Amino acid sequence: MNLARYCLTNADADPGKTALEVVGPGGAIRETWSYGQLTGTVLSVACGLRSAGLATGDRILLRIGHSSDFPLMYFGAIAGGFVPVPTSDQLTAAETAGILADSGASLVIHDREAVLPEDGTVPFLGPEGIRELKTFRAGEFADTGPDDPAYLIYTSGTSGVPKGVLHAQRTARARLPAHSGWLGLEADDRLLHAGAFNWSYTLTVGLIDPWIRGATSVIYQGPRDPSVWPDLLQTSRATLFAAVPSLYRRILKYSDISHTSFPALRHGLTAGEGLPAALYRDWKDRTGRELYEALGMSEISTYLSSGPGVPVKPGATGKPQPGRKVALLNDRGGALSPAGVDEPGLLCVHRDEPGLMLGYWNRPDETKAAFRGDWFLTGDRMREDADGYYWYDGRADDLMNAFGYRVAPEEVERVLTAHPDVHEVAVTELEVRPGVSLITAFVVPRDPAEFDEEALSVHTSRHLADYKRPKLYKILDQLPRTPSGKVRRKALARTVEDGA
Repeated sequence: MNLARYCLTNADADPGKTALEVVGPGGAIRETWSYGQLTGTVLSVACGLRSAGLATGDRILLRIGHSSDFPLMYFGAIAGGFVPVPTSDQLTAAETAGILADSGASLVIHDREAVLPEDGTVPFLGPEGIRELKTFRAGEFADTGPDDPAYLIYTSGTSGVPKGVLHAQRTARARLPAHSGWLGLEADDRLLHAGAFNWSYTLTVGLIDPWIRGATSVIYQGPRDPSVWPDLLQTSRATLFAAVPSLYRRILKYSDISHTSFPALRHGLTAGEGLPAALYRDWKDRTGRELYEALGMSEISTYLSSGPGVPVKPGATGKPQPGRKVALLNDRGGALSPAGVDEPGLLCVHRDEPGLMLGYWNRPDETKAAFRGDWFLTGDRMREDADGYYWYDGRADDLMNAFGYRVAPEEVERVLTAHPDVHEVAVTELEVRPGVSLITAFVVPRDPAEFDEEALSVHTSRHLADYKRPKLYKILDQLPRTPSGKVRRKALARTVEDGA
C-alpha cells in the first residue's frame, strides 16, 4: 500500500475533476488542479527525487508555506517511497535546525519564504528545483507496504523538545471511520480548511480525506484575518469548513453573519481544542449550521467525534467512531481496568488501531513508555456518560493540584466560558510564592470596560466546589496560542512576569 496512490487513485473520480483549488483574497481562483494533473505531477516529483539519488525511507524536510507546492512535494515524496517531514513556516532557524538534525533528513525543500536552518551538510532545493522536479517524466508509485513509514511529523514533547511521530502508509485507510463518523464527507464536497499544512489536522482533513473520497480540497493563500473567512466561504462555494474553535469564535465576533450567509455550507468541523458549549450554541444560532467536533492527536487520527449520525451534545466531544478501538481505563493496583459511567479515566487506544503511529522517531524508550500492555496511553482524561458521550477533562499532565485535589483546567474553563461577560478564558496554576500555587483564570472579557470580576466569582461559586474555583483573575487582551491555535498554558505565567 502507498498512501499517495491510495488517496489519488482510490476514488472513482474522473481524472478531469477538480482535486485542488487555490484561492486568494475574496475567493479569486489562482490555481486549479484536476485529479489527472495532480497525480501526474506527484509522480513526476517522485521520479525527480529518485533521480537525485535519494534512497527509500530517506527523510525530506519541507519548508514550504500555504501553496500548491506543499501537497505536490509532500505527496510526491510519499509516492516515491520517501518520508516527508512537514514543518511550520513560522519556526525559527534554530528550531528548524533542531528538527533537521533529529530527523536526519537527506534533503531540504524550501520556497525561499520560510526561514532555513544554517547547515552546510545537507543539500537545499529551492523554487527553481521545485519547478524542475515537476518536469520529470511520471513514473510509478513506490511499492510500499501498509506498515512502511509514510511521513514524520513533529509535536511538542513533555520535556519541551519537539519529538517526531512516525506514521505508516496505512494511515490513509485509517481515516475512513472519520468520513462517516465526523465529516459527513462525500465525493461532491468542496472542503475548505483554515489550518497550516504542517499540522496533522490539516494534512488529514484538508488533503488526505477529500482526495480519498474524490472530493475537492480548497486552500487559501492570503492574509489570515478572521474577517476574510465569511467571504471565502461564500465565494469558494465550500460545503464543509474545518477550523479550530477559536477561529469560529473570532468569525462570530468580527463578522456580520446569519442563516443566509454562505448558503453552500452544509456544516462546520472543529478540532485542535475543546469546543465550548456556549460557542457551539452561538454558531448554531447565528448560522443555522451544525458544528461537529472531534478529538485526535499527532499520534493517531481523530477518533472521537460528533457528526451527522451522532447528534451534538453541547460540551461533550462525541462518541468513538465506528470501528475505533478506544477505551477509558484507570490504573488500579498496577493493572488497567475500565472506568465506570461518569467516572474519570485515561483515554487509551489499542495498538491494533490502524491510525496509531509506528512510534516516536529514534525514541524507543518513550515509545515503550507510551504503552501499557496493548494500550497506548493518550494522556487525555475523559469520562463517559450514560448515553455513551465522552466528556473531556483535560490532559493528565495539565492537571492542577488544589489543596490536594486534582483539578482539570478544562472543567473550570467550561464554567467560566458560560458567563456572558467572558469572551475567552484559560486556567492554570500560578506560583505566587515558592511552594504556593493558586488556580488562576486568564480572562479575555467581551467588554473590558464593563467587566466585573466579582460577578464572575459569584458565578463560579454557583457551579464549582471551592477548591476548584480560581483564586486569582488576570485580564488579557488575548490568550497566547501556538501557530495551530492551541492555548499555550505554560506561557500564561510569563504574561504576569512581563507585567501584562
